[in-house]
Amino acid sequence: LQGDWSSDVCSSDLEDRPMSKVQYLSQEGYEKLDTELKDLKTRGRREIAADIAEARAKGDLSENAEYDAAKEAQGHMEDRITKLEDILANARIIDAKDLDLTKVRILTKVTILNKKMNKEMKYTLVSANEADFAKGKISVDSPIGKALLGTEIGETVEVKVPARSEEHTSELQSP
Repeated sequence: LQGDWSSDVCSSDLEDRPMSKVQYLSQEGYEKLDTELKDLKTRGRREIAADIAEARAKGDLSENAEYDAAKEAQGHMEDRITKLEDILANARIIDAKDLDLTKVRILTKVTILNKKMNKEMKYTLVSANEADFAKGKISVDSPIGKALLGTEIGETVEVKVPARSEEHTSELQSP
């Protein structure tokens, strides 16, 4: 090979590409996303292909709303597949047993006291991909998650949530 290959990719091309961020996941979270990915690549693609074929069989594609809807659904599904592939490719699986429990970190179970409401709430801090408020899993990227990260037992933190400002005291739990 001859020539200066570095000139083939200019710096502006690299700036336009999003840098993949490391995704910290529990084993359970990784497996859930992996299962979703496999399902979308098999069953999901098969169902979308059948929907497109059925709409195509109905005739003129220029005025076929079903065809347009099926193609749009295909685009959304392919975007989700790409996102899942990126997340899993950059995933780092962490085990709560290996964490330093002197401070709040991802996968830490905490009990927090909302001082205004005098109410205790129990959460596990997880990545945004695993967050499920109904199951007590909040994202480390959420206002409460960000405020709690790095805090120690008994430390009081002020959390700015979209509607108001709250004070919380955290208590770490063992995994």
